[in-house]
Amino acid sequence: MPETTPVKSSTQSVARRGPTSRLFGPMIPFGDLFGVNPISLMREFTKEMDRAFSDFSGGEFPSNTWAPTIEVKEVDSGIVVTAELPGIKPEDVKIELTGENLTIKGERQQEKKEEKEGFYRSERSYGRFYRSILLPEGANTDQIKAEMNNGILEIKVPVAETKPKSKQIPVTASAGAKENEKKTAAA
Repeated sequence: MPETTPVKSSTQSVARRGPTSRLFGPMIPFGDLFGVNPISLMREFTKEMDRAFSDFSGGEFPSNTWAPTIEVKEVDSGIVVTAELPGIKPEDVKIELTGENLTIKGERQQEKKEEKEGFYRSERSYGRFYRSILLPEGANTDQIKAEMNNGILEIKVPVAETKPKSKQIPVTASAGAKENEKKTAAA
């Protein structure tokens, strides 16, 4: 029978069976996968993913990305997309339509200055934002209107009323079922 070695973590104690060597350690970033509780493995995986993306500083997800609050609601005439963009000028917001995706993107720049007697403080923060919304079937993309008022962007997308296409499909009995019906009717 293999020896049991208790392994302690910060939250719980787990007993592992098998040799105590870490044969697969250098190849697998999550440690020894054999005999590990799946929940613990997922926690470790999540920690590794968080660590990997926290240092990511280029490409499509730069570290200075900011995601504004978006609300999409259905109204009688279509849908209304509302985005909270405090402190952002309308000319700093771009709205694009690609296929069936409505994309809102831009960059916010904030600067705070505080001056007191013998004290000067200045803070600057920058952040790009990018949100994409899949438009429903029947959206009239030629009549989309966008308006910004007091940091609230409102995009109205008219949607033509579409009736779901339904078709009745008849159900027929197979040849074997018809013969069984004849036999039971004759009996």
